[in-house]
Amino acid sequence: MPAPPGFEEFVTFRSERLLRAAYQLTHDLLLAEDLLQTALARAWRVWSRLSGEADPEPYVRRIMFNTYASWWRRRWTHEWPTGVLPERGEASVAAVQAERDRLWRALGRLTRRQRAVVVLRYYEDMTEAQVAEVLGCSVGSVKAHASRALATLRLDESLRPEGATT
Repeated sequence: MPAPPGFEEFVTFRSERLLRAAYQLTHDLLLAEDLLQTALARAWRVWSRLSGEADPEPYVRRIMFNTYASWWRRRWTHEWPTGVLPERGEASVAAVQAERDRLWRALGRLTRRQRAVVVLRYYEDMTEAQVAEVLGCSVGSVKAHASRALATLRLDESLRPEGATT
């Protein structure tokens, strides 16, 4: 069956851009090619309606994104075989609480300024400029305090996993 008028030109001029979009969705060239081919095949069936539009590319993109979404919903129904089963130990509430307590004790050993910077920067998710404004210091000072605090925490023996060595 011959291609509808204008379809071949569309494929020739728009396939590269559409393939790039498909690749960004799938991160796999072969899947991206399959996705694009599926979308073009579906567009081919309704091309007589699309050829009257100013630009059929958005419609073809919509077909491609919808197809990808349906593939994604169905895709992970299989298992990956492996030789050795991974450890899946769930941490108990007590273990999580103990780890949290160790971290807060380690934060307590930092200087007040370092602790304030760490809490504002990483727990409150403020930018360096916002932390500097809150603490009334320069951004460079915030960076220096954060760097020293993180270096101290990295060296803190109480935060190391059991059995880990430096």
